[in-house]
Amino acid sequence: MTRSIDHRADREWLRRAVRLIEADARRSADTHLLKIVLPDWAHWIDDDGQPAGVDLYLKDESTHPTGSLKHRLARSLFLYALCNGWISESTTVIEASSGSTAVSEAYFAKLIGVPFVAVMASSTSPEKTRLIEREGGRCHFVDNPADVYDVAAELERELGGHFIDQFTMAERATDWRGNNNIAESIFDQLSAERYPVPTWAVVGAGTGGTSATLGRYLRYRGHDTSLCVVDPENSVFFPAYETGDGSLRCTKGSRIEGIGRPRVEPSFVSQVIDRMIAVPDAASIAATRFFSDHVGRRVGPSTGTNLHGALLLVAEMVAARQPGSVVTLLCDPGERYGSTYFDDDWLAAQGIDIAEPLASLRRFWVDGRWREGGAE
Repeated sequence: MTRSIDHRADREWLRRAVRLIEADARRSADTHLLKIVLPDWAHWIDDDGQPAGVDLYLKDESTHPTGSLKHRLARSLFLYALCNGWISESTTVIEASSGSTAVSEAYFAKLIGVPFVAVMASSTSPEKTRLIEREGGRCHFVDNPADVYDVAAELERELGGHFIDQFTMAERATDWRGNNNIAESIFDQLSAERYPVPTWAVVGAGTGGTSATLGRYLRYRGHDTSLCVVDPENSVFFPAYETGDGSLRCTKGSRIEGIGRPRVEPSFVSQVIDRMIAVPDAASIAATRFFSDHVGRRVGPSTGTNLHGALLLVAEMVAARQPGSVVTLLCDPGERYGSTYFDDDWLAAQGIDIAEPLASLRRFWVDGRWREGGAE
């Protein structure tokens, strides 16, 4: 007897889901590329009598509908899972996330009408938890951040859902050749600047997807831009890069939300990275506060880590009289962290003193001399 199973009816729901996500992308304009005006020490006259110097740019990813860089990743992850047949009309989507990715994924889950569960550390800021719940997601907390992967996989089995797994899928789901990824957007926006090809691009690593996309794109397009990845305390990426040992683990979790991991994630592609900088948490938070005052609005802590690394590179270029530009990311708004990184009592409870790195940053802004000794 001939037997047959026909799933063609599922394709109509899939077409509708993809169409909804693509329509959402078309309604969203590209994010801004902000030029940070550096002091006079960053500008000089070259040997030919022409103006030269170093320019600094921030790609402002906080203007996405869900307020962070992770909006791009969540869109790519959902399209990847949908087109692979992993998400159907009745599928519960599950993620292991410290916050921003889950906020964005909850948004896309609601957009296509499927349930969403975020497995996250209990230390995640209350502001982020509320954002996930506002988008219709459910938060499932674990005490040990290292347990989020196993708990997400267990929920996948229990619920018959799909663990969307940003830490494995990030570098696969994003088209690094182009197709409106963040690298293509940055270079398009820099095309009319005096240094259209930046000397450095600086990003942090959570999944590793952004650094993988940028590093591959730079090589694919033949750009001379070097990729620098900054890494916070209690993250394994820097020691793994330094030693070449991808099996290393950290027993503590990163205190800088959104970046830093206790294990080397599958999406972290170290071979496309030209340099890594380990940034102390106090320096990250000092830069977060300093630039929040400088730009007139709060930025998140991973942005502070990015800016610390970017300014170190700016200082090296200025000292060497090497003209060019540095571009980094404004990852998310600081309003999500009012009860943590912008709260002095919280910092004291964490044993973090930002007085010295903040003073060093202020002195650097005056004379362009890099004195802070905490960055490696």
